[in-house]
Amino acid sequence: MDFFLWRHANAAAGASDFERELSPLGHQQAGKAAEWLRQHAPAGLRIFVSPAVRARQTVAHFCDDENNIQLCTPLYENSSPNEILTMLGWPDISSPVLIVGHQPMMGILAGRLLADTPCPASFRTGALWWLRFEKGGQNQLMNVLEP
Repeated sequence: MDFFLWRHANAAAGASDFERELSPLGHQQAGKAAEWLRQHAPAGLRIFVSPAVRARQTVAHFCDDENNIQLCTPLYENSSPNEILTMLGWPDISSPVLIVGHQPMMGILAGRLLADTPCPASFRTGALWWLRFEKGGQNQLMNVLEP
């Protein structure tokens, strides 16, 4: 099963944290990551996105059909990684998943999934990590894209 973790692209300074929009650099970063995803993401990808404007703008570079995107408030609020994974159906997830969110949660999820550690991995703005899990197999970091 493929699991993609995508930290929102660079955001401009703005009014409230929730309403911050992507900067011109952020739009470039999101476009590059989205192009890579279109080439590598498997069919049947389930997309979960923080409701913050910058996260929604990031994923819109890849998928602009809101019917295919599930807004996930726990990705914006400081929920625990276990709460998020449980919401996704972990460890019995059968379809590939894309999560678009924020640091430190993206790094915490990566650390939890790859090494079962509470220590967050460093996730640069706009970074996209591709992880692969096989039942009874080895968890693998397949690729890291830092546009």
